[in-house]
Amino acid sequence: MNSEKERAEITIDNFLSKAKHYYHAADVSRIVDAFDVANKAHQGQFRASGRPYITHPTIVADILMDMGMDVSTICAALLHDTVEDTYITDADLRKKFGDEIADLVKGVTKLDKIAFHNKEEEQAENMRKMFFAMAKDVRVMLIKLADRLHNMRSLMYLSVEKQQVIAKETLDIFAPIAGRLGISSIKSELEDLCLKYLDNEAYVGISEGIALKKHEREVIVGDFIAELKKELAFAKIDDFDIYGRTKHFYSIYKKMKRQNKTLDQIYDLTAVRVVVDTIKDCYAVLGAIHARWKPMPGRFKDYIAVPKPNMYQSLHTTVFLLWEENSYPIEVQIRTHEMHKIAEYGIAAHWKYKEGVSGKTSMDDRLSWVKEVLSYDDDMRDSTEFLDLIRRDISNSNEVYVFTPNGDVKILAAGATALDFAYAVHSQVGNKCVGIKVNNKIVPLETVLATGDTVEVMTNPNAKGPSRDWLKIAVTPSAKSKIRQFFKRELKDEYIRTGKSMIERESKHRGISPSELLTQEAIAAVCERYMFATVDEMYASVGYGSVTLNQVVLKLIASNKALSSQVKTKQVQRKNSSGKGQENAVIIKGVEDLLVRFSRCCSPVPGDEIVGYISRGRGVCVHRADCPAIKNMEKERLVQAIWANTDEKTTFPVSIAIIAEDKGDIFADITKTIVAEGLPLVAINARKDKKGNAVATITVEISNHDQANQLMNKLQTIPAVIKAYRTKG
Repeated sequence: MNSEKERAEITIDNFLSKAKHYYHAADVSRIVDAFDVANKAHQGQFRASGRPYITHPTIVADILMDMGMDVSTICAALLHDTVEDTYITDADLRKKFGDEIADLVKGVTKLDKIAFHNKEEEQAENMRKMFFAMAKDVRVMLIKLADRLHNMRSLMYLSVEKQQVIAKETLDIFAPIAGRLGISSIKSELEDLCLKYLDNEAYVGISEGIALKKHEREVIVGDFIAELKKELAFAKIDDFDIYGRTKHFYSIYKKMKRQNKTLDQIYDLTAVRVVVDTIKDCYAVLGAIHARWKPMPGRFKDYIAVPKPNMYQSLHTTVFLLWEENSYPIEVQIRTHEMHKIAEYGIAAHWKYKEGVSGKTSMDDRLSWVKEVLSYDDDMRDSTEFLDLIRRDISNSNEVYVFTPNGDVKILAAGATALDFAYAVHSQVGNKCVGIKVNNKIVPLETVLATGDTVEVMTNPNAKGPSRDWLKIAVTPSAKSKIRQFFKRELKDEYIRTGKSMIERESKHRGISPSELLTQEAIAAVCERYMFATVDEMYASVGYGSVTLNQVVLKLIASNKALSSQVKTKQVQRKNSSGKGQENAVIIKGVEDLLVRFSRCCSPVPGDEIVGYISRGRGVCVHRADCPAIKNMEKERLVQAIWANTDEKTTFPVSIAIIAEDKGDIFADITKTIVAEGLPLVAINARKDKKGNAVATITVEISNHDQANQLMNKLQTIPAVIKAYRTKG
């Protein structure tokens, strides 16, 4: 048998050979460059399986290569864990590979460098980030799905507890997203793997039961296909492909649960697929089948005339086959070759077959549901509610098809009301709605719609808008979100005044003057944490209730305490420093005789790109150029800052976070490494995370960022260390 290392090398060699077959020479060169950077960055890191870590991004890239993705996606897949898990920075990627690839990697990178109150809050924030990135570029999600697919394939190496958590999240979120994007191959495999770990007894029972009846089923389906070929030849349909396929385990499992049946009572375990050239041929095949075999009532679906939201098109019918005096149901799917490509690859077919690549409007239409999910983010900051809405929205597979008076089809979630329909047409149609007709009869707004209904919305341009009771009538998250947005927009000024008053009143109640609490730096920290664009949005969200007063005030207090601690630390350092002090280490262009402070949130050191921020009455605060807090600061107060020539006697504190396996003397190994580098250790804070890993944040004194990079590289060589990185924000 090959060793783990040999098997890893074989996988990588196969990948690079495949790249040469799929792409032009110039593109292959870019892929090889990305692979080399990733391979070097992940050197010494290993997966839970014991295999070199580089095998993971390589297999992720290989999955995407089979989907026919473009070279930028392949490069980003190879590099997708470098910023999160190695010394490579976002700036490094932009310099070597450009903004497109760096943005894709940034979209996939988790927010694990921010401290969260709980696991659900962390998951919600990562979901928010992922959906925002997907709205800008859907390739971010395709990389994430390939990443999750390989992680699910490797789940056997993790603890049972981790298997359950990851499989549950995959089944709730990632498999439905693959379905919404139309990528049935990934969706099916993810669901089957989730079933394996969430209900192994059912998984084994289905797999063994299917294996026992495999021969009998192949004979039945084989006879049906032989007869069908004769019927199609008689109907003069010449060019077609017919084959049978076993339904994936999870779909069988759901059917058994839904119908309360055993596997022995499920007969249509195999579907027959007919692929033809034209839509006309699809309907001709359907006619030939129904002429020869009796169709099962209620099982015909025309997804060609009315495609699913994920672009899926096909004709579905189930017919009865008489075999050895028994009647067996056989499901038949009929589609064109073009439809088959989209059914397998979904939105990835946009790249694989280079059809409609320039059709931005078409792509926007296909991703409209992503924008709807993002609109929920405007209405709430509560992690539990946001995650619950995402799960419900992306996993709702039950739909109703209703018609406008002009015959256009609207697809709504099962249980949707007439009011949901109004908002599905347009937000202004919903806001100005004064009544609704269903099948030419005026009905209440809460009327639940059924497939085939024709719905007409009556509007009045002078209507005042929705009432708050409508939030109880609307069922779909999209309609609820649009109603909330109306109230937020119409009453924005009132919410701003209310929120500001609430914060100031709470500040006084805690014995803090509002001016001391609402400092520019603290406001910037809150805006960064909750993704507010302006301070008014922060006030409005408090007044509206999107975030609680307690959340905002506690974050403001914590930020100000951190700033106060920073000032005290700098004062002590200035007293103790020899040679040129820190206060002279930075030159602020265009500004003289101002106190210079160094931001504690990102701890800039010589060699970092920096920027200054002129605060009210507190001098110039120097931040790293990539500090998240900057984007929420007033742009007119930002000033250029450069490092002066500093000597090695001037030192700066830098914080480095280390995540490691909780093994033996890991903290002793860390401190030994720091001592070996000759760097003063100022502080160390350690804890255990929910994964059972040891998490340490160390603060050391250094002269420049090269020393920081060198220390992180040395820390990465400790066998138990998973990653080491500078804290930021």
